[in-house]
This record gives sequence, structure tokens and C-alpha cells, in this order.
Amino acid sequence: MRYGTQHADTVPAELEAALRGGPFHVALRAAITARGLPLQRVQHHLSRYGVRVGVTSLSYWQQGARRPQRPESLRAVRALEEILQLPDESLIRLLTSTDERPDPDRPPGRSYRSLVEASGVLERLLAELESPLDGGLHTLGHHERVRIGSRRELLARESHHIVRAHKDGVDRYVAIHHGDPGCAPERIVVHAQENCRTGRVRWHHDTGLLAAELLFDTRLRTGDTFLFRYGFEDGTAGSCAEYLRGFRLAGGQYALQVSFDHEALPVRCHRFAQHSPAAPRSGRQELPLSGRHRSVHLVEPRVRSGIVGIEWDWE
Repeated sequence: MRYGTQHADTVPAELEAALRGGPFHVALRAAITARGLPLQRVQHHLSRYGVRVGVTSLSYWQQGARRPQRPESLRAVRALEEILQLPDESLIRLLTSTDERPDPDRPPGRSYRSLVEASGVLERLLAELESPLDGGLHTLGHHERVRIGSRRELLARESHHIVRAHKDGVDRYVAIHHGDPGCAPERIVVHAQENCRTGRVRWHHDTGLLAAELLFDTRLRTGDTFLFRYGFEDGTAGSCAEYLRGFRLAGGQYALQVSFDHEALPVRCHRFAQHSPAAPRSGRQELPLSGRHRSVHLVEPRVRSGIVGIEWDWE
């Protein structure tokens, strides 16, 4: 029996509120919890509908780390409405409305849809480079500097990386650059600056993603540490209003510095955090712009999974 045909008092209040207001991942998680089904059982039920979805994908959907958008995934969502005894179109409606309704907590920048599309493209680029998501390296420290040019564009960024190998034989790192909307990734230049050299480079024009292989010229053993420095020269897109970095796993220290050209200074800057691309931004804190060096920064002594970044207003 579906929730749409039951009496209202049989629907848990949390689920009823989530189905009414979303977002999608919160409603999906509440529905799975209300049914008391482990994800393996949900996957099994989906297979009976002729839909194949991995447990990992289901987990990402209910965490908000990814959203279903391919035809097969949307078929799975409609099947989930029956499996979880939900009203027709209740989950599909939340997917559509979230894409079309602007998030008041999100300033102009990359849309949620663009981030989801980029995540799928990134998997393909890594596959082309024969690089697994876990490259065998744990980040101990990552210091990143972003330069904004006189046209308010993301001009360049540079990274100092300190890593430790957690398996034998690691000899490379794949660096990812996600340009702003309208960028030309084929014109972005990769600079291997210290203790590495550039290997294969792959890009995807529509999403602005670029993946660059950095070769170490040495094979690390488990427990070995390594320090290297690299950068991307961009400047191919329009006005930039934020820079963010996502972390799949908890890790070491992260520091981000954003510096501005003297001819293009923002009126205010804030740091922010997000649990996932679908979550609202939280932890906003104003960052004072240093007068002489025209920069702001944030430091995370130990990063947690999720997103941290700096946003700014031009006027």
C-alpha cells in the first residue's frame, strides 16, 4: 500500500515534511528510514523492477553527494516511489523543483546540476587516465593560492601538496581543475613546478573540467611522504565570484588564499562550508581583505568530508 492511499496519521511527520519541502536527498533518506530497509534490500527491490543501481549510488543519493539525472536513474526514482510506498511523482517532483528553483542560500555560481554533471565527467576522465578514485595517497597538507585578475576572472591557481602513500608503488597524482562557466579547458596550461612533471592531460569542454597527471619519477612505498608543487594558468572564463574545494574523505590541513588584482577588488568576502553540493551553505564568516596584499584566506587544521570555500561580492 502506498502512502498516498493511507491515512495521514500513518506517515511519519519527518517524512511528510520532507516530501512537501525537500530537498530530494532528505526526503529519500526519510522514506528509507521510515520503511526500515537497508540499502542492500532497496537495491534488491529495484532489481525486481528491472532497474540496476549500485548501493554506493543509493548512498550518495540519500547523502546529497550526487543526484539521479540519467534516464535509468530517473526510472529508479519512480520505482523507489512504489518500493517506499510514496505518492506518485513525490520524489521526481523534488528533483525537478530543486533544479528549477534558485537556492536563496547559494550565491550566483556553479549550479547544483553543473556539479552533478561534472562528477560523472570526472569519473570518465579518471578512467581514461587509468586512475582509481583512491590514488594511494593521503593528504597531510594542501596549501592553495588562487589569483583573480583585473577582469575579475580566475587567472591562475597554485598548489603545494604534502602527501603520504598508503600503498606501495605510487608514482603519480592526478590534479583536477574545474574552471568557471564558459571557460576553455583546452587552453588552460598545466605547470608542474616542483618534484613532478606533467604526464597525460584530459579535459571536457562543456563542464570545464581538466585532469592532469603529475609524475613523481619515483615510486613511493607505504608510509613514504612526498612534497610537490603544481599550478593551472586559466583566465579563459568570465567573472568569478567564488572558489571552493570538495573533500571526499577527512584528511590533513588545508589552507586557501585568494588574492585580487588592484584594479578589481571585491566589496566583501566570506568563507563558507557545505556538507554536500546539495546542502545549504553554512558557517559563513566575513574575511577582511588585507590592504597591501589584497588577499583573504582560510585555514582548516583538519578537513572533514564536504566542501569549504571563499565567496565574494563585486558590488
